[in-house]
Amino acid sequence: MTSVAVIAHRRKSFGGGLGELREVLAREGVDRPLWHEVDKSKQAPKKVQKALDDGADLLFVWGGDGMMQRCIDASAGTGASIAILPAGTANLLAKNLHLPTDDIGTAVRIGLHGGRRVLDVGVMNGERFAVMGGIGLDALMIRDVGSGLKDRVGKLGYIWAGAKHLGDQQVRAKVSVDGDTWFKDKATCVLFGNVGTVLGGVTLFNDARPDDGKLEIGVVTATSPLEWGRALGRTVIGDPEKSPFVRIASGRSFEVRLEKQLPYEMDGGERKSTKRLRVSVDPRAITVCVASEDS
Repeated sequence: MTSVAVIAHRRKSFGGGLGELREVLAREGVDRPLWHEVDKSKQAPKKVQKALDDGADLLFVWGGDGMMQRCIDASAGTGASIAILPAGTANLLAKNLHLPTDDIGTAVRIGLHGGRRVLDVGVMNGERFAVMGGIGLDALMIRDVGSGLKDRVGKLGYIWAGAKHLGDQQVRAKVSVDGDTWFKDKATCVLFGNVGTVLGGVTLFNDARPDDGKLEIGVVTATSPLEWGRALGRTVIGDPEKSPFVRIASGRSFEVRLEKQLPYEMDGGERKSTKRLRVSVDPRAITVCVASEDS
């Protein structure tokens, strides 16, 4: 028998809200799920652990990518399945997995009756992520939209924050991939992807698959608006590697060393500044509910 738990960020919205979620679950025969709500995503891991201790093996996670990241980090390796209820701004994990982002009923039915897909996750400085992580411009953007701007204006907040930092200076970086030095020069940001579509809904990693046992890495060296325009132009047409300002590779373990501290991020959540990242893939770490044809 499946034991269902709901881990919900009560400040995030989706469909008719948490009230509709309770109604839909009840119609599907789940009238007494384990129910936990939080005000901030960083409070979620304790609720996940409580649900698992109480026997839950199916976790409905209500929130954005940051909430998903916290719950995935807490539940990886436990055997519990995660059903995504995308109540965030970007909902990149849901979109990469072709999950509905506007229909609670369909999302619940996928969780209860859909397929199951076993996925890899990335591990950055000891913490897991499902979509992406990075240091430099992407983290500065996320830091700037994290003070409520994202909730007020949505994706426009990322555009504003990105434009603000287009002129930021590069930082000298040394990047190793699977033990070999791969990049040693100045960079604007270093990105890691477990899926293809990452920050801002841009498909940067065309070859990324969340179940291939690898992660993708991209280094961007653009600084001026003109250089960024050229890099983004190549990305939009699906050919970012032909830009002179983008380098892409794949691997299983990575190390990034910077000449100065910069903030980093995972799945849209800001982390404290650092000069060093250790990144690796944790293969087959989580089970996610998907539409049957995608399992």
